[in-house]
Amino acid sequence: MKSSAKWVPIVGVLAVILAVSIFIYVQTSPGHQAKEAVEAFYTFEQKGKFSDSWELLHPLMKDKFSVGHYIQDRAHVFMNHFGVETFTFTIGDSKKLKDWKMEKGAKPLQNVYAFTVIQTFKGKYGHFDLHQNVYVVKSKDNWQVMWDYKK
Repeated sequence: MKSSAKWVPIVGVLAVILAVSIFIYVQTSPGHQAKEAVEAFYTFEQKGKFSDSWELLHPLMKDKFSVGHYIQDRAHVFMNHFGVETFTFTIGDSKKLKDWKMEKGAKPLQNVYAFTVIQTFKGKYGHFDLHQNVYVVKSKDNWQVMWDYKK
């Protein structure tokens, strides 16, 4: 056995350790966790589970509409008016923002992640895409979804 052959198992083990370390780092990064919150939110919306998606909203968003009003509006506008039963969606890359305000006069939030979400609907009015900027901020232990209300 050549001396270089002795190193093959060691290099293999080191490669596996490096790959696992990178995977763990990516999975636990704030940007990845923020994207998972957006994914969960739109998966609930896609399934018509609007009370569950409402739970993922930031408290400032929940101040804009009660859970009952939210459920009724989302189902009515997106499903009834568009004539669809569900939709597909894609989430763009994240962009970290240092200071972001949901609306004029609001307190700036730190460490916000911005995403562009594209919802694709196929209904009685044809095939169309809805693009929306979505913002995610960590409150306590949870990542919460916000929308932009600046005029």
